[in-house]
Amino acid sequence: MLDRVITGSMLVVAVIHLLPISGAIGVERLNALYGTPITDPNLEVLMRHRAVMFGILGAYFAYAAFVPLHQPAAFLAAFVSVGSFFYLIYAVGGTNDALRTVVIADVVAAAALAVAVVLYVMKPAA
Repeated sequence: MLDRVITGSMLVVAVIHLLPISGAIGVERLNALYGTPITDPNLEVLMRHRAVMFGILGAYFAYAAFVPLHQPAAFLAAFVSVGSFFYLIYAVGGTNDALRTVVIADVVAAAALAVAVVLYVMKPAA
């Protein structure tokens, strides 16, 4: 039972990290995701690459959801991802409504991640 809850929690984290991959399609999707017009080609490249990197991270979280050997590394990567975003939101401030929606999604991811980590630690040794 614990394994299923850990897997489900990790899949929540994975899906939240996979959502931005749609931004790799093009600038229109990035604008919709983040509510900020991206007009500079350099910024477009960086943001589209960011979308691909989130896709890779999300795919790894989905993989780790089913492979317990990879879960500790996935937990660490997810905490760094979510934690750094929370830090940047706080440090920079002045974000728009679209980014505040991303913050809410990351709060959900952080909660799911916390559940997964606690249950992983509590899980009896195999």
